Amino acid sequence: MQTRTLGSTGPAVSALGLGAMGMSGGAYGPADRAESIATVHAALEAGVTLIDTGDFYAMGHNELLLAEALRGRDRDSYRLSVKFGQLRGPGHAFGGPDNRPEAVRNFLAYSLTRLGTDHVDIYRPARLDPAVPIEETVGAIKEMIDAGYVRYVGLSEVDAATIRRAHAVHPIADLQIEYSLLSRAVEAEILPTLRELGIGLTAYGVLGRGLISGHWSPGHVAGPGDLRGFSPRFSSGNVEHNLALVEALRRIAGALGCTVAQLAIAWVAAQGGDIVPLAGARTRERLAEALPAMELSLSADDLAEIDKAVPLGAARGDRYPPAFMSSLGVGN
Repeated sequence: MQTRTLGSTGPAVSALGLGAMGMSGGAYGPADRAESIATVHAALEAGVTLIDTGDFYAMGHNELLLAEALRGRDRDSYRLSVKFGQLRGPGHAFGGPDNRPEAVRNFLAYSLTRLGTDHVDIYRPARLDPAVPIEETVGAIKEMIDAGYVRYVGLSEVDAATIRRAHAVHPIADLQIEYSLLSRAVEAEILPTLRELGIGLTAYGVLGRGLISGHWSPGHVAGPGDLRGFSPRFSSGNVEHNLALVEALRRIAGALGCTVAQLAIAWVAAQGGDIVPLAGARTRERLAEALPAMELSLSADDLAEIDKAVPLGAARGDRYPPAFMSSLGVGN
């Protein structure tokens, strides 16, 4: 497994990270606990060192699951990236962000306990809290770094101006944000800002929540609780258009001897050595498909052909339902 460094001040991590959200709560369909743990083990054995979670994923279930999967492992052999600040209620309803300094310390204390660790490697607010200046939130994380409970500050889904304000308080290791062939808004202003400041990017949603994995088919219906049942890009009228883009990618992938998913992951990785794609694999089978993507070398001609098949802005439908779009740093 190749490694990449998250920005100029962040840690060295595997070139492919593991996103653990889908292993809890049925966000993308049912998950099996034993298979999830086996998938984490397989990722570690393959050299994956970056594991991403959130304290609000299934009300802490995801952190407890990872604690079980990581038990007995050398703590220096992997990096934990944890998002915080999303309030939840009974029935799993979202209650908005809470990024107050006292909330930062509270959320961290619970995460350390659930994860069974004495520190988090990268700690980041999941969304910007409009009621709390980002300087106060980052300042609180800095205090936790000084106390030894956190190693690096990260951000998630914020705009370029917020990145600059946060970085002025304490060096930011990376920004986590959606980036894929279907979601390229970061290229306009955010990615140049990150590179100017020496900040890395961890890309989630590299397969468009499965839409460009090559495994989603017309007429497929999301199961109960599956977030894709509410996603505009999976809605009738949009999904057919978007799956036509997948078929164009499938022809390119066939010529290169890879799968559509591998092509989509490799495309994100090819956008710069400062970008680490996160594979949201819930099973060993999906992980085994994702791993070879990091060995796929795309030429300039390959990239041009991919860009022609899925040009900037080609996706139809927003990446989140309307209620969630206002909390994002960029649109699609």
